[in-house]
Amino acid sequence: MFEAIKGGARAFAEIGLGLFYPNVCQLCREERATAKQGYLGIECRKKIQRIEPPFCSRCGLPVEGAVTTNFVCASCRETEFHFVSARGAARVNTAILEVIHRYKYQRALYFEPFLAELLTGQAGPALGTEWDLIVPVPLHPVKKREREFNQAERLAECLSRATGIPVNHHAARRVIQTESQTRLDRAHRAANVRNAFAPTAKLNGERVVLVDDILTTCSTTNACAKALRMAGAGPVCVWTVARGA
Repeated sequence: MFEAIKGGARAFAEIGLGLFYPNVCQLCREERATAKQGYLGIECRKKIQRIEPPFCSRCGLPVEGAVTTNFVCASCRETEFHFVSARGAARVNTAILEVIHRYKYQRALYFEPFLAELLTGQAGPALGTEWDLIVPVPLHPVKKREREFNQAERLAECLSRATGIPVNHHAARRVIQTESQTRLDRAHRAANVRNAFAPTAKLNGERVVLVDDILTTCSTTNACAKALRMAGAGPVCVWTVARGA
């Protein structure tokens, strides 16, 4: 009965979306796409490049060529990380950046089914049953009020529904409203977020999956992972929708 009610509610929601958005890809405005597809058509989906091996076993940075053994990239060998590994579902390119930016800055929530499918399809099988909690990277309260939602929280909930791993929204908080990372180089990104997060809950060795939308230099997720370790977390791994260089 409950599943039938859920299915009916989902169908009703899709009909409601159809009243506002025609069944057209919201990226190219040319090919057909439905609410269930996240309003992203088949051809535009082909532009999204899912990350497959080989990649750095620590930060998940994809590499070209044939690599048959686990390896750690040069950047990771020079960096102190507070997480055991980081992975992204897709390579950063123009298409995925457009989808993510419209999703989080313009409240294009109709893209969420696609982003959730992308993240859970890659992360779900990799995570298995080894992890205890999912924690979204928190926004500063001022930024969250401006944006009206935290995209990492929504993506974390999607991953939780797919894997059965519970979400903890209160393990860490953002205590400093930092400058945007987008125009900073690697060194300044690390300095920008160094003390941006603080633990807010006591953890007892739980193995944590830290979720965000985009991973580039790992500065933000590393600072947040440090706060989780201070809270008492066990191993922390990172999963994001997109992975840039």
